Amino acid sequence: MSSLSVADRLSAWRYAFATTNPPAQGVVDPVTRWLVVTRAGVLPMTLTSGLIAVLLAAVATVSVDWLNVGLAVVGIVVAHLANNLMNDLTDTDLGNDTADYPRALYAPHPILAGLVTRRQLLAGIVLCQVIDLAIMITLIVRQNWWVAAFALGGLFLSWAYTAPPLRLKKIGLGELDVLVTWGPLMVGGVYYAGTGTLPWAVVVAALVYALLPTTVLMGKHIDKLPYDARSGTRTLPVVLGEPFGKAATVGMMLLYYVGVVALVVAGELPWPALATLGGLPTLVWVWRRFREPKPVDPPPNNPVWPLWWAPLAFIHTRRAGALLILGLAAWAIFR
Repeated sequence: MSSLSVADRLSAWRYAFATTNPPAQGVVDPVTRWLVVTRAGVLPMTLTSGLIAVLLAAVATVSVDWLNVGLAVVGIVVAHLANNLMNDLTDTDLGNDTADYPRALYAPHPILAGLVTRRQLLAGIVLCQVIDLAIMITLIVRQNWWVAAFALGGLFLSWAYTAPPLRLKKIGLGELDVLVTWGPLMVGGVYYAGTGTLPWAVVVAALVYALLPTTVLMGKHIDKLPYDARSGTRTLPVVLGEPFGKAATVGMMLLYYVGVVALVVAGELPWPALATLGGLPTLVWVWRRFREPKPVDPPPNNPVWPLWWAPLAFIHTRRAGALLILGLAAWAIFR
């Protein structure tokens, strides 16, 4: 590792961040290792939630504490990393994650692949939680106790997603968990931390955006459907069946655009938010593939196989979310 150039390291980091997998030469340094272990490649969805709150606060008619906003954005990103680590630890301990389960196939499993020990994974979780605890206490002091409701609500849903006794993923409520977390808790929490207020329009806008991360989870659960059905994990796609699960996923993508347009018409989002409609061609492309059967063999340039539907949903989510941020940022700069 000591012979690696800076360019080699940066290339490995970019690949790990883009694919949640190590590059062809394997794990080259600790940064690459933890980018893979934490599945940092899905962080853009969380950053988008945070940036939506930042930009809505920027054009609000109330005063904004920007230090609070910055701390809150860091907090939700760290919470997402902790969530990924907690899910892997819990699913491993419960026997859900095995060598032939998709989690260990689309990317190296932290424990099963030997990237880290169980103790190291637990240490990573504790570190993330300590950081978030410090941020929560700081925000409570600088704002008020209601900040704790967002932070502890997010921690509860993160734990309840896979951990007993609730195990929301097993009873078809994991998707609702994600909708609430990436919407009102993340967007609403960052907005509240900075302004001390939470208008209903911000909550609705948060829910509208959260439809996109939920489609990614829906796609992932469709990919895992044959495995989950056998193990008794009743995710929403297992409950609905593959055809209706795919239809519901595409329906959520469409509902996102309907929601943005409705909020603009109602005057609750600025008109440049309509820049997100530039994601419609990507939606059409994704929609066509959702109407086709999954390829039998791994297609080229798909490092996360056997995942197929989840990457398609993620591509759309990243495009539509980025364009929404671009539109809101343009309005904030103009204002």
